[in-house]
Amino acid sequence: MTTFGALGIAGSGLTVDRKWLDAVSDNLANISTARPTSQAAFEARYVVASEMPGGGVQVAGAVTSGNAAGRVVYEPGNPLADAQGNVRYPDIDMSSQMVQLIMAQRGYQANAAVVDRAKDAYEAALKIGQNL
Repeated sequence: MTTFGALGIAGSGLTVDRKWLDAVSDNLANISTARPTSQAAFEARYVVASEMPGGGVQVAGAVTSGNAAGRVVYEPGNPLADAQGNVRYPDIDMSSQMVQLIMAQRGYQANAAVVDRAKDAYEAALKIGQNL
């Protein structure tokens, strides 16, 4: 594998990890989003990655997961409450989202380290060529 190949593969990993972080942060930001019972609850979004020909990964899309019915909670004081005083919240588990967040952060850090090492190797190769 060449230095540029390592940069390309790690760069594609950085892109996927960033999209993954965006999805998890969106899920966490909407974990307490109330909606009227006449609407569907927010559903967690997950990034789907696929292998690219020649190496690397790409975002193949995003899927929603969860129950559109969410959790119906009795909150008569909520302005979105129906006649029975119920509102709909997403059925998102914060602990599983935090695990996803940590995995995405670690992947991003690992790919960033590869980019940094490949850059250092390329700079060292350029310096060797200058001394000839």
